[in-house]
Amino acid sequence: MKKSILKKMMSLALVAAMMMSLCIGCAGESKDTYKIGICQLVQHDALDAATKGFQDALKEKLGDKVEFDLQNASGESATCATITTQFVNDGVDLIMANATPALQAAMAATGDIPIVATSITDFATALDIDDWTGKSGINVTGTADLAPLDEQAAMVKELLPNAKTVGILYCSAEPNSKYQADVITAEFKELGLESKEYTVADTNEITSVVTKMCGEVDCIYIPTDNSIASATAAVDEIASPAKIPVIAGEEGICKGCGIATLSISYYSIGYEAGLMAYEILVNDADPAEMEIKYATELTHKYVEERTLALGITVPDTYEAIDMSEE
Repeated sequence: MKKSILKKMMSLALVAAMMMSLCIGCAGESKDTYKIGICQLVQHDALDAATKGFQDALKEKLGDKVEFDLQNASGESATCATITTQFVNDGVDLIMANATPALQAAMAATGDIPIVATSITDFATALDIDDWTGKSGINVTGTADLAPLDEQAAMVKELLPNAKTVGILYCSAEPNSKYQADVITAEFKELGLESKEYTVADTNEITSVVTKMCGEVDCIYIPTDNSIASATAAVDEIASPAKIPVIAGEEGICKGCGIATLSISYYSIGYEAGLMAYEILVNDADPAEMEIKYATELTHKYVEERTLALGITVPDTYEAIDMSEE
């Protein structure tokens, strides 16, 4: 009788051990591949570079253990919402949100799945947090793309000493751009420059608005605005013949229609966001407690062809932008 009970107990223990082994195996398999959903607001040089940096960082860390579902919202906030909701339904391990509307959509879609954002001008504005501490306190972290706006304002004085009025061009649907416009307006005032804001609801209004600007301002400033960045040719078609110089918030916009920029590396902030994602996925880092990181690589750059055409003298400290891909 005792031998029979002992035999049964041993059999049960063996079955339990086998089941536990299978469960452990299943858990290991679930981490063999990490699935990441990437929602990019719109296709243009800056955001494309950030996405590439993000993917490269994770490929270097995880090799073929990472899969990306890259979706482009074509500049539509509503499409961002559709994309991020689908990511949640698909059960992705992490969402990468590239640009402010993508982050806001991801945040509305989930409070559980980790979100790593990049190309965000101001996280406090994007997340609607008043008492900002540098950490989100929720399932969000990432990297910002804000270059020093005081230094960008100073470029107008340095390159265009005779300019008196600056037109600030941005899309009214982008809170990140409104934030920059407000900050740089104060910087222009400190420098004794008058500034006027000109907004477009979408890219269809760019031609008419820029035409109006060219009759009212001495130069144009464009912040890191995604809508304008995707339609710089429309700005250039009006501003260049009118000989109105454009100072740009980032290199992609500058290549398309500007004379100069204080540029960050979007590839670098995307790469840093990728490293942050790795820490969350593999080392269980909590996005709520991860400090938002900022660009450290800043370079004054210019477009030689446009500065020569306008007779603008550029300091030796500026680096010429390679326009060979244009």
